[in-house]
Amino acid sequence: MRIQRRAKKSTWAEFKILFAILGLFWIIEIADYVFFQGGLDSFGIRPHSLLGLRGIFLAPFLHGGFTHLIANSIPFLALGWLTMIQETTDFYLVSIITTIIGGLGVWLLGGANSVHIGASILIYGYLGFLLLRGYFQKNIPSIFLSVVVFILFGGLIMGVFPSSVGISWQGHLFGFLGGALAAFVIAKEKKYYG
Repeated sequence: MRIQRRAKKSTWAEFKILFAILGLFWIIEIADYVFFQGGLDSFGIRPHSLLGLRGIFLAPFLHGGFTHLIANSIPFLALGWLTMIQETTDFYLVSIITTIIGGLGVWLLGGANSVHIGASILIYGYLGFLLLRGYFQKNIPSIFLSVVVFILFGGLIMGVFPSSVGISWQGHLFGFLGGALAAFVIAKEKKYYG
């Protein structure tokens, strides 16, 4: 009985974290629409610009309109929750590593005079982490989770390749690589600390 209560409380706490972050995305987008007429988007990642480096930490919170935000909301919730399903701290570590690696990759290789925004860097980071977690951790729950994520979300992998104008494939690619690095780091940490 006590174990069930803990599991429910833990899951509820995880969803509160995710919905708080998602709520922040929505509040910022509403404020951007109502008060700034899209002006906040200029705070995204601007490749090759020193000032554009600030966008590494700001870009995931900015979206190019409500359509963009809606498209990112469900994958963020689903993959974010699966990232924290074993340990909530995994979510924070993956988010930080992905934001830095993904953002730096975009800053280095993004097109000149472009601005990159959106939570896709995080979404692809969670995807990379979840797909490679099983490979690096080599335990049944992690492998099973990797397989389930591949079945449900494997099609997103195509987003790491250049496709449509206006879509930051660099953010997808380097977000994914950041998630893969996070899977490696977390597996090493778990092995070391047992």
